[in-house]
Amino acid sequence: MTRQEINKLENYFRSRFNVPAIEVRQRPQKDDSAEVYIGDEFIGVVFRDDEDGDLSYNFTMAILDIDLE
Repeated sequence: MTRQEINKLENYFRSRFNVPAIEVRQRPQKDDSAEVYIGDEFIGVVFRDDEDGDLSYNFTMAILDIDLE
């Protein structure tokens, strides 16, 4: 992902979830995805999908059962 895409995604996440501390960071040696953090805590990965000429981004976040308690 380009720096411009990462900046747009970061602004989207911050405004959508109303959490100014969300950061989107480039992944080492990966150009199709970026990592999403709140502060120092890793919360998920956002993937770039440009298959069939339609560009979209897919956010994946794992939630452990112990986090729900």
